[in-house]
Amino acid sequence: MKRATFLLLSSLLITAPVLAQFGRGYRIYQNDPPVREFTAARWHFGTNGDIGHMGWSHNYPDSDINLNEFLERATLISMEIDSYRIIELGEPDVFEYPFAYVSEPGEMELTEQEVSNLREFVLRGGFILMDDFDGPWQWAQMRSQVKRAFPENDFVPVPFDHEVFRVHTPLDDLAAMADSVPGGAITYYGLFDKNGRLGILAGHNNDLANFWDWYSDGRMPLKPSTDAFRLGTNAVIYSFTH
Repeated sequence: MKRATFLLLSSLLITAPVLAQFGRGYRIYQNDPPVREFTAARWHFGTNGDIGHMGWSHNYPDSDINLNEFLERATLISMEIDSYRIIELGEPDVFEYPFAYVSEPGEMELTEQEVSNLREFVLRGGFILMDDFDGPWQWAQMRSQVKRAFPENDFVPVPFDHEVFRVHTPLDDLAAMADSVPGGAITYYGLFDKNGRLGILAGHNNDLANFWDWYSDGRMPLKPSTDAFRLGTNAVIYSFTH
């Protein structure tokens, strides 16, 4: 009995830093995905605390799992539903995952290394989907941090006929999703590189992860949830092809 108790405590001591390293007061579990063609990276980044330092983890991991399940069924990508991982923006392995999901970028307060990696990630051809931020102050904070990485560039509205919205499954519009989020009209802004490639797609006044996470328990209607899954899938396919 004593040996069993000792082994259990030893296991907890070993694993606890892995469980808690991403959160402040919360245990955020890192995932160890299988080796496949695609792994979605959810970025952990420096924050100012306006959303409790935890906005980056909102809806994790259920939204990640549900989007991957949709991707696995709707595309020919070699992946599994647990093909997702938390990645530190300031670390070198950020460049190993060309598609990145960012939750609550309105809480960003990036370190100098994170700013450097953000710039290099996009310039290398990486694609970032920013989600779950609304209102003027969150927009201003996100933009100020991205401008640190791209002082020569800025966000512009992405027209709805852009390929990122239709590369796999075309969307009719964003109206259904707008009716189910509190921010009002949804606008997608893009940061383009010098060759016209879209590197960052930022959905202001939208929350794709809520749709991905909550559609199965009835908290989100089917139509906007379907649109959210289609938009996420288009973004992933765009990252593969551009």
